[in-house]
Amino acid sequence: MKSNLFENIPGMLSEERVSILAENENVRIERIVSDGQSSPEDFWYDQEQNEWVLLISGSAVLSFEAETGIERIELNSGDHLLIPAHQRHRVESTSATEKTIWLAIYY
Repeated sequence: MKSNLFENIPGMLSEERVSILAENENVRIERIVSDGQSSPEDFWYDQEQNEWVLLISGSAVLSFEAETGIERIELNSGDHLLIPAHQRHRVESTSATEKTIWLAIYY
């Protein structure tokens, strides 16, 4: 069934919108739409699976726990990265002026 990543994006979002595009027992593919959202204060993701993320549009700043302290990475449209399983991370910010659209693949 044909679909488009840019379809059905609401005008205003009070919270991030996650849509599962495809999944099986080993892989999950999500479209995530952010509208200025960030992770709750003092919250860190610590996922069981690897996550490959591509920023389709917008921008974001991610923070990662590292042995040397907190590392921040700024992402812009077209940037992608691999977040290994159990790499503690959080979303510091997403664009407040345009929708941030992510494609996330968990495996």
